[in-house]
Amino acid sequence: MIYASATAMAEAIRRKEISSAELVELHLRRIEQVNPALNAVVYSLAERAREEAREADAAMARGDATGPLHGVPMTVKEAWESAGVPCTGGTLGRKGFIGARDSTVVARARAAGAIPLGVTNTPELSMAFESDNLVYGRSNNPYDLGRTPGGSGGGGAAIVAAGGAPWEIGADLGGSIRLPSHFSGIAGIKPTVGRVPMTGYFPPSVGMVQMFCAAGPMARRVEDLALTLRFLSGPDGIDTACAPVPFGDPAAVDVQKLRIAFHTDNGIIAASPDTVTTVRAAAKALSDAGARVEEARPPGVEQSFEIFLATFAADGGAGLRHLLDACGTTQTSRFIQALFAITGEGFPPAQFGGLLARISMWRAQMLSFLANYDVILAPVNAFPALPHGGSIELLPAFSYTAAYNLTGWPGAVVRCGTSAEGLPIGVQAVAGPWREDVALAVVAHLETVFGGWQQPATL
Repeated sequence: MIYASATAMAEAIRRKEISSAELVELHLRRIEQVNPALNAVVYSLAERAREEAREADAAMARGDATGPLHGVPMTVKEAWESAGVPCTGGTLGRKGFIGARDSTVVARARAAGAIPLGVTNTPELSMAFESDNLVYGRSNNPYDLGRTPGGSGGGGAAIVAAGGAPWEIGADLGGSIRLPSHFSGIAGIKPTVGRVPMTGYFPPSVGMVQMFCAAGPMARRVEDLALTLRFLSGPDGIDTACAPVPFGDPAAVDVQKLRIAFHTDNGIIAASPDTVTTVRAAAKALSDAGARVEEARPPGVEQSFEIFLATFAADGGAGLRHLLDACGTTQTSRFIQALFAITGEGFPPAQFGGLLARISMWRAQMLSFLANYDVILAPVNAFPALPHGGSIELLPAFSYTAAYNLTGWPGAVVRCGTSAEGLPIGVQAVAGPWREDVALAVVAHLETVFGGWQQPATL
């Protein structure tokens, strides 16, 4: 049962095939078994979860089920504030910080009946592609402990892949949902920016970050992405960037009628041969299903990573320094140090104005490409999971996700292949603004064809 989808777990509870207390206990035991090797869950809510499970079972007995995931366990990225739970953001200056209230997404998950088992590891300030920080240490990939599960949601992806939880709430600024999903062999979606409130996230989603960051779920199965994203979505009256756009039904999307463009090289860094093979196999599977599939790369995508990095370099790291000072952090991780090295001295005002204009023009160019296509199919990263520390030297490999933070469009990931080393390889399906239903329909079909998540042999 620990390897079932959250959707199936909820149905089993409703049918009284298993109690919430039993299900929570199974997952807590699994976490105890695998977490010493993974260092994925960095703060346990075991006793609270057991009590909430007993309450969920009592409510079920009374006929008072609370929502679509009544009694189903989950985990939460440590960067999301939860009442009475650490929310350090992996930075030493906030060590010991305890959340005062639930963030909007945590509150919505709990209202849907979900039971948090613990919070999961991230990089410092969620600003790296590996989940390693000076507060909690390094998380490891369940398919190869010598490799990273990704970042910034690597702890969550690792524990979901290992069967410690069926789903997780994350957030994605440059690939922080999609990359760990790819490295750890699960499914994930970065929705359209503004679909899900960022209220209660640390660091706060403000300024230029607000243009690119989106909250969303990760899970072993695609069906859980659609279920959870539906109740996570919508304005909360606090996050002013969140829009009341209706959420479409992925089941209503006819894959046969989709126009799909795929590419295996973004013009920045070539993908590995195994990755190329996997993306081509996914494109063929969609073509075989009746979709119109063409090999085509969006014009301008080769500029995306330069623009993405420029948005962080524009202030010369002043905003990041201010954030660290406000936290009281004086010692930072090597990943934050690397980020400072990228920022340089910053831009003069005229050059910054030019950057904003360039972003707008680039977005318009990318959107014009979608006039002829419904979906862009591409690698998630140039490589499968990297050895620990490898992300700094291979930073351009992460350009495949960053491009679609710049656009703000939804992108979903599902495992479609395996490398020669036995590592998962995911494929990214990107759709137009607010068309999460289309992206999810594509990855759901690919999951049916290729099987999606597979149990890690090492654990």
